[in-house]
Amino acid sequence: MRTIAPVVEKRWETPSTVTLRFDYAPLARPGQFVMIWLPGDDEVPMSLSYTSEGRKGVTIKAMGETSRHLLQLEPGTRVGLRGPYGNTFDLSPRRLLVVAGGSGGAVVAPGAEEVRRKGGSVTVALGATTAKELLFRERFTAMADGGLEIATDDGTAGHRGYVTDVAARLVKERSFDAVWTCGPEVMMVKLVRSAEEAKVPIFCSVEREMKCGIAMCDACAFGPYHVCSDGPVFSGERLRDIPDFGQFKRDASGRRVRA
Repeated sequence: MRTIAPVVEKRWETPSTVTLRFDYAPLARPGQFVMIWLPGDDEVPMSLSYTSEGRKGVTIKAMGETSRHLLQLEPGTRVGLRGPYGNTFDLSPRRLLVVAGGSGGAVVAPGAEEVRRKGGSVTVALGATTAKELLFRERFTAMADGGLEIATDDGTAGHRGYVTDVAARLVKERSFDAVWTCGPEVMMVKLVRSAEEAKVPIFCSVEREMKCGIAMCDACAFGPYHVCSDGPVFSGERLRDIPDFGQFKRDASGRRVRA
């Protein structure tokens, strides 16, 4: 589906991150994304940070010119929406570890809430550069019956260092049915290694340049796959066989460059 819809809510989540909400009817599942078109600007992919029936949401951190413009939108501004696209997280784990780095919490939060609503147990490892940039801290606290552990690069909250260190300890100390993660790719490479050593299935939401969202333009080519249609959620087992994971990506022109 595609439509033009107004922004109905705007909320600053951190000093650099904003959530925009829309009344958008199509059924969406955790892990999926929509393409957002800003008239006079460009169309960009955005993971759904809220997937509830009717009112959807995206959480945006400025990464490029269009995302910076999206941060400046106010309620009432009309934008183009199409989708949702992509695959989803499997909501069946009974004991789930969620590892979120930076703005990656926006991707994994809806699914983790669903797992908790279905009676599963959720443990969260949340990371950011500094305490003020911890995304959805209260939201994750509310769902994390198995506990919320924090890591910040500068030590202003929780563990001083990387969230991968916290996650590596958790998978050694406790038993999980699955690990979900989204964040910088170098972070996810380390998490795949830690999960495999602990023999826990891991699923990563991968970000790549996307233009069409329907596997026609080849912009999001990822080894033999397209992130927009075969992903964005990939198992660690599949990622292990993709040489580009953590090594290469494609820029806006389609060139293969170092990640």
